[in-house]
Amino acid sequence: MTGALRQFVMKVHGRCDLACDYCYVFTGADQRWRGRPPAMSAETAAAAVTRIAEHVRAHALDSVEIVLHGGEPLLAGPAFIDFLAADARARIPAAVRITAQTNGMRLDRAFLELFGEHGIRVGISVDGDAAAHDRHRRTARGRGSHDRVRAAVDLVSGPEFRDLFAGLLCVVDLANDPVDTYRALAAFDPPAIDFLLPHGTWAAPPPGRAGGGTPYADWLIAVFDHWYADPGPGVRFFDAVTALWLGGGSLVEGLGTDASPQVVIETDGTLERSDILAVAYPGAGATGLSVHTDPLDAVLPLPVSPPSSTCVACPVFAVCGGGQPAHRYAPGTGFDNPSVYCPDLLRFTTHVRSRIAAGLGGPR
Repeated sequence: MTGALRQFVMKVHGRCDLACDYCYVFTGADQRWRGRPPAMSAETAAAAVTRIAEHVRAHALDSVEIVLHGGEPLLAGPAFIDFLAADARARIPAAVRITAQTNGMRLDRAFLELFGEHGIRVGISVDGDAAAHDRHRRTARGRGSHDRVRAAVDLVSGPEFRDLFAGLLCVVDLANDPVDTYRALAAFDPPAIDFLLPHGTWAAPPPGRAGGGTPYADWLIAVFDHWYADPGPGVRFFDAVTALWLGGGSLVEGLGTDASPQVVIETDGTLERSDILAVAYPGAGATGLSVHTDPLDAVLPLPVSPPSSTCVACPVFAVCGGGQPAHRYAPGTGFDNPSVYCPDLLRFTTHVRSRIAAGLGGPR
């Protein structure tokens, strides 16, 4: 990593009230979460805030972002989140943006009123309509979660709490019709939609990715062409690829070559690289550091595997950036490989370039 850290992913609760079958934390190769405390303590949270404040002063940062994550962050409870948010805003000498990424199961009026007091914005995971969502996002007893999540999205998207709505996150499932999925999400009128490729590696490829073809590109292209021709909510993946082709930058991890470094703070205070590395192997994201003993600057010099030479020589490298680092992993060669999604990234990014060059689709 180079440059100052600006995003801090805090695992305020390490367990979840859903049992999503594609979860990269609980079903990934790295199961070290089992040995960590279920919830972050107030002591660990305060130590994390102290380290962030030190880092802000050392680098004269004017703004930082704290992402409340898990597991399911709302399991930490309103009192803990109230304490953490108040402490962060009181002691970090910079503008602090706080976001909670939740499954929506516990998001109710009381939480939203608390979030309103602290200016905490909320992203919610929704995989499309009820059938699409409930195929994967079920409780441990096998019950679907769509009805409760829909109620939460309806509440935060309404006029009372609209300013807290950060957007929706959807994991791509090739079994779902792409345009129908987009329409189901757009019907909530979110400020933004994130489409997330299922996490996998060359050792454990994502569903449908073991064979040939470009199934994920085909899925995304169907949505992109609909979205590009009929503007609706912003789609961060599409916005990032479009901006990169036009010479801009990307805030989407795994796209472009200038991603802002982040650090993950686990429930026990250990410092990790991107938690998505959990799909690679146990300890892939480990740094050996902790907020209880180490300054955040200690994370910065730690080596991160660069994109492979094959990626760097590719004509779309400036846009795809070699893909999400975790997706490059293969036994024997580590991360020195193209992404397991390489054919899809190549096809999708060149399709977007062609649409831009053709000047089709109106104002986008």
